[in-house]
Amino acid sequence: MSPQRQRRIALGVIGGAIALTFLSHSPQWLRGLGLGILALRSSTQATVSAPETLDLPAQFLVVAGGGAPSYNEIALEKNVLYFQRTLDFLGMDPSRASLLFANGNDGQATIRYLDPQDQEQFKVPAIPNLAGASTLANTQQWLETYPTTAAGQQGCPAFFYFTGHGSLNREDGDNNGLIMWEEEILSVQGLGELLDQWPAEVPFVTMMAQCYGGAFANLIYEGGDPTQPVALQTRCGFFATVKERPSVGCTPLVDESDYRDYSSSFFAGLSGRDRVGNPAPSADYDGDGTITYREAHAFAKIDGETPDWPISTSEAWLQRRATANDVRSWLRQPLATWLDAARPEQRQVIVSLSQQLGYALDRPPADQSPSASGWQGDAQIGTAYHMRIRMEVINVAMEQRLRAWGNDRAISILDRLLACEASHWYGNP
Repeated sequence: MSPQRQRRIALGVIGGAIALTFLSHSPQWLRGLGLGILALRSSTQATVSAPETLDLPAQFLVVAGGGAPSYNEIALEKNVLYFQRTLDFLGMDPSRASLLFANGNDGQATIRYLDPQDQEQFKVPAIPNLAGASTLANTQQWLETYPTTAAGQQGCPAFFYFTGHGSLNREDGDNNGLIMWEEEILSVQGLGELLDQWPAEVPFVTMMAQCYGGAFANLIYEGGDPTQPVALQTRCGFFATVKERPSVGCTPLVDESDYRDYSSSFFAGLSGRDRVGNPAPSADYDGDGTITYREAHAFAKIDGETPDWPISTSEAWLQRRATANDVRSWLRQPLATWLDAARPEQRQVIVSLSQQLGYALDRPPADQSPSASGWQGDAQIGTAYHMRIRMEVINVAMEQRLRAWGNDRAISILDRLLACEASHWYGNP
């Protein structure tokens, strides 16, 4: 393995240990705003309405595991098993999902875990209905052939779940990658180019839980390139954290009751049952009887006791349009200012996290901090909650401004992203 690859993989498995030091080592404008995801770039976009195929049941591709046994942790296998239990709990046949994990079915002991004596051990994958290894070739083959399958020809949405390690592209943070088995990389643009070949009527939804995953919000653009127009295909996704930051959740510990990560919270929100089988609070924030991906994403922001900064495709698209001056202005207004304009799940994020941090809704977020409010929990988690509130304010404020401008083309793009994010495993609500 090259030194460059070793460094990249090491960064991908660090977890959340640098959550506080990140801000102090960022450029001055980023320290001041607390966000490294803002830009003034926009591109010519096509006006495309949301396809009716979002009301069809989803089909599933799961790609999981590390790139080599040394960082193919047992938590990644357990994430796949929890995904299967979630399908079963929601009344769906787990065998309908195509599962690719690490070395697949070759019988090699590649899963790293710690035994009761905290000694490193390795085991053979034990995942029911495992289709094969999580290689680049296998992943590409599934993505290339799905539109030709019976489900693809009917226009059934594809749901792609990735639980593994992310690769940081130091030269272009918009083009980070997924680390596949045998340490091959599937980049944002590589995946975008594969999706460009799909018919426009076949939607693609993804949930990714790896480090630097927010870069994959760029899948909404042609070729996964944010300098290009938004693609004609309906694509959306949800990511554990923004493109500049590591994530947490890859652990060799066996006890799932100790797991705190985006996957755990997202699927608990979607299904109403956590990974050890206990009931989870309802994520039906709009009270319509259906829990959407967008509501599960909001649940993860509230539930996730991690240093992660979760983000979705629509949120990244909105934040890219906000200027530094916009953000400063919005964050100087009381939190309560944004509650009327917020959707139910956004309101829940702002109110719930403010309550946990001890923030006053009648004060601006710029004037409040975890330390000043008396936060007694882990400092990194307090910082993450603080950042999630700030990001939610920017999401609400930028959408409000965009709709007030009345730009039909931009509103059409946003509405298409929001419609995709408001779907679920059974289709549209």
